[in-house]
Amino acid sequence: MTSNPPLPVRPLQPSRADQPRFPWHHFEMRFSSTPRGARLARRLAGERLDAWGVPYGSDTHDAVTLVVAELSANAVRHGHVPGRDFRLRMSAEGMALRVEVTDTRGERTPVRPIAEPPGAGLDVEGDGGRGLLLVAALTDRWGWFPCTDGPGKTVWAVVEAPAV
Repeated sequence: MTSNPPLPVRPLQPSRADQPRFPWHHFEMRFSSTPRGARLARRLAGERLDAWGVPYGSDTHDAVTLVVAELSANAVRHGHVPGRDFRLRMSAEGMALRVEVTDTRGERTPVRPIAEPPGAGLDVEGDGGRGLLLVAALTDRWGWFPCTDGPGKTVWAVVEAPAV
């Protein structure tokens, strides 16, 4: 009988005592490029965050879950290619939570939203167009890059956990 050697432990970076620490966590899954797939991605992201120590109802949990919901919905609505899935990746390390959503439609790239003053033409009754504005407001940074292993793009966002 052989024994497996222990997995290497990723060293923790030094932090201030008043800031939360996340050990290194990673989650990745493919979902059908449908509204049901986007809902499932959001639900599983919420469960994963809670398991990582980001409790339901906390500001960080709510922000990251909403970012996953918006990016997944965008992948379904704007990045859908029939017969192809989208991929959700989440990671937590140090004080940062990173979300990546990859779809297979590389020619439709995200456009950075321009924040308008309240009431300056933003259609609050409309059905869309504010997803990336929400992502920009809820995250510390976000962006996108083209896929190197096939067609498509990845939209990413990072939320830094606040000091407790």
